Amino acid sequence: MLTKVEETGQETYRTPEGPVAASNDRVGVLLLNLGTPDGTDYWSMRRYLKEFLSDERVIEEPKWKWWPILNLIILTVRPGRKGRDYATIWNNDRDEGPLKTISRAQAETLAQRLAQHPNVVVDWAMRYANPTTASRIEALVAAGCDRILLVPLYPQYAAATTATAADQAFRALMKMRRQPAVRVAPAYFDDPVYIDRIARSMEASLAKLDFEPERIIATFHGMPEKYYEKGDPYYPQCLKTSELVRAALSWPADRWLTTFQSRFGNDPWLQPYTDKTVERLAAEGIKRLALVAPGFSADCLETLEELDGENRHIFEAGGGEKFAYLPALNESEAGVDVIEAIVRRELSGWI
Repeated sequence: MLTKVEETGQETYRTPEGPVAASNDRVGVLLLNLGTPDGTDYWSMRRYLKEFLSDERVIEEPKWKWWPILNLIILTVRPGRKGRDYATIWNNDRDEGPLKTISRAQAETLAQRLAQHPNVVVDWAMRYANPTTASRIEALVAAGCDRILLVPLYPQYAAATTATAADQAFRALMKMRRQPAVRVAPAYFDDPVYIDRIARSMEASLAKLDFEPERIIATFHGMPEKYYEKGDPYYPQCLKTSELVRAALSWPADRWLTTFQSRFGNDPWLQPYTDKTVERLAAEGIKRLALVAPGFSADCLETLEELDGENRHIFEAGGGEKFAYLPALNESEAGVDVIEAIVRRELSGWI
């Protein structure tokens, strides 16, 4: 039997298990990014890599084929090596990866900008490792959110990023008696605010250099070519972003390249490859080079260690003299401008 009662100004009904509000009338905004290991030690790295590389959205191979490769080879040798890589970029003050530090700051700044809407609660989570997506959805529901906007912070859609972030959220929702209403923000690869802020950020970074690049490379995380052939829209979205940013900068087309990084395994990935392109440019006599990674909303291992570390070394070892990695938007004013624009648009009708 339900008995109507008044509690905290809401229309509430009491059940044998306790009071249940008819409507909680709060809106949650959950920023989602990839994830980072809990530490740089072998076992922390192993747990993170196991979760990441066991995701069928990331590795589209039959389990019978992939399981022994992952568990008997990769998870034996790769955690130590990747742990050393993470150690070079680790935020020792907080004892966490930079992606976690930046994601927290993005959420905190966004919450300040939305402070005029007291019924909006902003939080952040990771697809892999901590804080988990499920724990933060539960926290938002506990805070009274009966509507949640999921915001995967991937400008270009890919099944291995955007879709798996949504999958993880839906898994958490499947276990809930009382599910909140949910929206998922779409990819924003051609969003005018995003393109403008990337271009402005690049202009500011280029102005700080003591050289003018002979070439700029817009580099995006790669994916196996077969994923694109199966219908993933990521590749053309990356090309569109790259061209829009170049045009916004009025940078000459013959001095702008679009490449793909971070390939893994033996299958052909989207090309041209970033490292091979950097190597080629150095061999051709290019002395001044800048890289930017518009597909990353926050700097992480793939930008700080791979681009600003490995690719810098490749260029300089090949005879290059001046190299710059132009940072991601991160928690800068421009970076939060992009997130805020997306969130305000997608919350239409809710606030």
